[in-house]
Amino acid sequence: MNLPKYSMGIGDRFAHQGKAQLAAFVRAKQLGVDVTPVWNKSNREHNIVHSAPPSVRQEADEAVKALGWKGAYFVDSDHIGLKTVDPFIAPSDFFTLDVADFINKPAEDTDIRSFVAAHAKFAGSLSIPGIDRPLDITESRIEAIARKYLYAAKEAGKIYRHIEAAKGKGMFVTEVSMDETDQPQTPVELLFILGALAQEKVPVQTIAPKFTGRFNKGVDYVGDVSQFEKEFNEDLSVIAFAIKAFGLPLDLKLSVHSGSDKFSIYAPIRRAIRKHGAGLHIKTAGTTWLEELIGLATAGGEGLQIAKDVYTQALGRFDELCAPYATVIDIDKSKLPSPEQVVGWTGEQYASALRHDQSNKQYNLSFRQLLHVGFKVAAQMGDQYIHALEKFEATIAKTVTENMFDRHLKRIFVDA
Repeated sequence: MNLPKYSMGIGDRFAHQGKAQLAAFVRAKQLGVDVTPVWNKSNREHNIVHSAPPSVRQEADEAVKALGWKGAYFVDSDHIGLKTVDPFIAPSDFFTLDVADFINKPAEDTDIRSFVAAHAKFAGSLSIPGIDRPLDITESRIEAIARKYLYAAKEAGKIYRHIEAAKGKGMFVTEVSMDETDQPQTPVELLFILGALAQEKVPVQTIAPKFTGRFNKGVDYVGDVSQFEKEFNEDLSVIAFAIKAFGLPLDLKLSVHSGSDKFSIYAPIRRAIRKHGAGLHIKTAGTTWLEELIGLATAGGEGLQIAKDVYTQALGRFDELCAPYATVIDIDKSKLPSPEQVVGWTGEQYASALRHDQSNKQYNLSFRQLLHVGFKVAAQMGDQYIHALEKFEATIAKTVTENMFDRHLKRIFVDA
């Protein structure tokens, strides 16, 4: 099963925006850009909103049928491991194997020695096309990388083989994720991570490393954009080299996780993939939920009241909601408006604080991040929230489609 050149992971916490999301991909196709939608939802998100993996397949299939979509599409079991994968196997055809927790765990010394011996041919001054300087690689460096990443690669192999036994070889797309960890992976580390995955016979089609800088949920990139662009280009060169060196799938490509709203690096990413003729997978999982709140707020009345209630409750449960996402949010509590302030807001004031428009002086970075992780509040509203999504569907769908197309698909894949 091949993943087309450009793909985007799209999340939908409450499974009501599938058609609105897909409409953005239809608009991109009308402009001559084929981007494949990949619906994704993690085990944690399912647990929070009390949904099950088959609901994502149902949403995707219904959206595709309703809009007459003729292109490829996938359903991703997002960030799974051996303990969580089984409920996802039947409805999914894309699996993100998250092995970040296994980085720095020691592999057997015999396995490490075997890995170093198998890859010693790369020691020395290694020239990779597209990288402007030779990479200085020693056997001791290969060993250090193996000690850090080999156990994680072996875990990816275990998960992959477990899925393959159930679904069959070649019947699903495999992504390996190492992004949710403390330190970014260097291009040299990425090279030998790919070597380890090849040794485990994992036919990885997309690899999600941790890049330099911060990729906070739903807000712009924080870091040195020039350094990111340099490393991103080098990673693309390493992937092209690794495909040939290790016999990895020809469609192997980089994946950018927490890729939603990283506006400052979209142009560098676009330049890089065009320069290298490379593919890209980018995930935008949480922004649809925020667009639902914006749509509810601008609808006014009951919708605005629900949006206000979500914020008030989220603020009161700040520690509980933020703790699971502590590594991917930076909230300045002093910048959060009080419940009393928000009660007096119009729908447009609420939307302006939440919508990711950095030219708007009312945009509030901390407000947006708190609501991003506050979907548990809406989930616990139960039917009240779901009925509001249905009642104000037209307004919400417009905001969802515009966000996905104008701020994401267009900026990454279309704009010159």
